[in-house]
Amino acid sequence: MSSDGVLHLRGHILVGPDEEVEQAWVVNGRITFEPVRHSGEVTHIADAWVIPGLVDAHCHIGLDPSGITDDRGSCERQARDDLAGGTMLIRDAGSPVDTRWIDDRADLPRIVRAGRHIARTSRYIRGIGHEVEPGDLAAMVRQEAARGDGWVKLVGDWIDREVGDLAPCWPADALREAMDAAHAAGARVTAHCFGEDCLEDLIEAGIDCIEHASGLTPETVALAAARGVAIVPTLVNIANFPNFADAAGTKFPTYGAHMRRLHTERYATVGAAFDAGLPIFAGTDAGGSVAHGRIAEEIAELVTAGLPPTSALDGACWGARSWLGRPGLDEGAGADLLVLDADPRVDVQAVAHPRLSVLRGRVVVPAAGV
Repeated sequence: MSSDGVLHLRGHILVGPDEEVEQAWVVNGRITFEPVRHSGEVTHIADAWVIPGLVDAHCHIGLDPSGITDDRGSCERQARDDLAGGTMLIRDAGSPVDTRWIDDRADLPRIVRAGRHIARTSRYIRGIGHEVEPGDLAAMVRQEAARGDGWVKLVGDWIDREVGDLAPCWPADALREAMDAAHAAGARVTAHCFGEDCLEDLIEAGIDCIEHASGLTPETVALAAARGVAIVPTLVNIANFPNFADAAGTKFPTYGAHMRRLHTERYATVGAAFDAGLPIFAGTDAGGSVAHGRIAEEIAELVTAGLPPTSALDGACWGARSWLGRPGLDEGAGADLLVLDADPRVDVQAVAHPRLSVLRGRVVVPAAGV
């Protein structure tokens, strides 16, 4: 298919989790459901299931196992790995790297940014986030709200070496002031939270989303459900909790035991959150210890945790795009889509092997002969 050709899609065009049409066209980089007459090249794709390009709702362009990687070549490789895995929209949940140049690249995924992590002094990975004390939290939130794309990222808990375990980073009054500052600036707030103890104060303060959320309890699940708080479980990263525990060794045995328990209970925790009605979105936590391009694995993990396949897929597809204010398969929208050989609402593994990937109207993973 040439850049000025037309792509004609026939089969099951899934414009929503429970809504489909029989045909769609991609012309001039955009999707339309109106029949197109074209004198040039037309590529026909039949017997297909078509979904919007996937969303990785927790990803870090500019971080790798060594820390910050701010050269453009490394950032581009990370974005390309995500694209190869089917991700066409990224919520970059905290990065110290300026990736605005990616917005000018039609061959890379779109990014929704949360600015830089905001952490308590000496309570996060060194050099990754802004480190402040509670009295300066709201001011830093205002700064990062201006740098992001409608999101701010806090570090809600981290190991406290004096306690020897995970502990909350912020007092409740500082959190309330910070949430008010973010919301007044038109930004939503999310927070890294592994454990239990930070969650009630964050939710009561008005948090919009919880990352990882492995410490949810029946009480905080109910509170989050009542407040409409979303979660992004990052189960492919929670799989690493035993490794984190091993790294703590004999120096922090309480922390190690805690992380192993959170790992053991991870599927039950996510399943209970789903049963309570919390919005759940798929994110890999790529960057750092997690490789990019693993969104299909995260969707499958959500199914293992008890989400129906359609719900797990929705959390990385139609629902995730709506949550982030980005279009899906809408008339006139930019054509970011995956063409599949089977119904992903029945078997989510279908998203791991697309027949065709189209980004901004251009084929990036071609089918044979295209």
